[in-house]
Amino acid sequence: MSIDRAALARGLGQSLWYDNISRGLLKSGAIAKLVADGVITGITTNPTIFQKAIESAGDYDREIRSLAAEGCSALQIYDRLTIADVQAAADVLKPVWERTQGKDGYVSLEVLPRFAADANATVAEGKRLWKECARQNVMIKVPGTAAGVEAFRLLTESCVHVNVTLLFSLEQYEAIAQAWIAALRQRMKKGFAVHTLASVASFFVSRVDAAVDATLEQLAKSAAAPVASELLALRGKAAVANCKAAYARFRELFGRDFDDCRAKGARAQRMLWASTSPKNPAYDDLIYVENLFGPDTVNTMPPATLDAFLNHGAARSSTLFEKQGEAIDTLKALAHYDVDLGVVCRKLQDDGVAAFAKSFDGLIAAIEGKRAG
Repeated sequence: MSIDRAALARGLGQSLWYDNISRGLLKSGAIAKLVADGVITGITTNPTIFQKAIESAGDYDREIRSLAAEGCSALQIYDRLTIADVQAAADVLKPVWERTQGKDGYVSLEVLPRFAADANATVAEGKRLWKECARQNVMIKVPGTAAGVEAFRLLTESCVHVNVTLLFSLEQYEAIAQAWIAALRQRMKKGFAVHTLASVASFFVSRVDAAVDATLEQLAKSAAAPVASELLALRGKAAVANCKAAYARFRELFGRDFDDCRAKGARAQRMLWASTSPKNPAYDDLIYVENLFGPDTVNTMPPATLDAFLNHGAARSSTLFEKQGEAIDTLKALAHYDVDLGVVCRKLQDDGVAAFAKSFDGLIAAIEGKRAG
């Protein structure tokens, strides 16, 4: 007897989104089937995903040549291709958006990585993409940089749905959550509606373990045997502990102090677990899925992770509430050994922005090559 694991996750308050998109998946009906079968209720994209989609298949080549013949630049072609894909995905997801009254059914489209340090440019680009997509179930993706926090607040005040990405630390998350609340209250002060707005805070998971593990292994090389063993025993624990600390703060921020917004119909900004495919092949393939179930959360999974969950995943309880003491002990132990998670996470955010910028540059180069050809 097959198990509807997606339904079990929903029963725990978690939505499953798909961290993947391509013209081929849209045209073949593969994404539509995942939606129709109730497996996924949303889609996330980023420059790396679009780079892979456009470079690795010929699904876009004819349109690229056509747009090139119209005189479009590589950047203009990128814009047309990605907006078309997002619109198509939004149309597939619209029944979910309607059924859930705007809680789910979203597809995300990221602003250009080059705007990560420019709040005004991010706002302008976010508004442009929102208008061009012309779908209420689109989220504009904004990085959670210092400039991104301000851009997110302004976009929310302008009634644009936003997915804030590249959040790694409790500090980064709290800044975004507070910006969401401030934007809602500003709209309420002006007499504007807040019940139609939706947002997610994308908190990255696996990259934290990858970075912390490397630091622990380096420290262990010069430590005495007992200490080295303690350091190595902490590997693979930082990311889940970090998520549990952030989720605990989420529960505080959107508790009683949020009642004034809730009374006007406002939603809490849900936490979205991103980068949930383990970087270390020695770790369980669902370490960042099965340990992160809880109410008001989303897990966006790449294809391999989603397949693994549907095949052999377990969703028996709200694991975010479990082993809280162990999570606290892990974070205390890291601090004891001078592993500064704040420093690690700031670097991860900087590296993430740079990685998406590199993917975007590679994508534009690939389009330019196809365009010239």
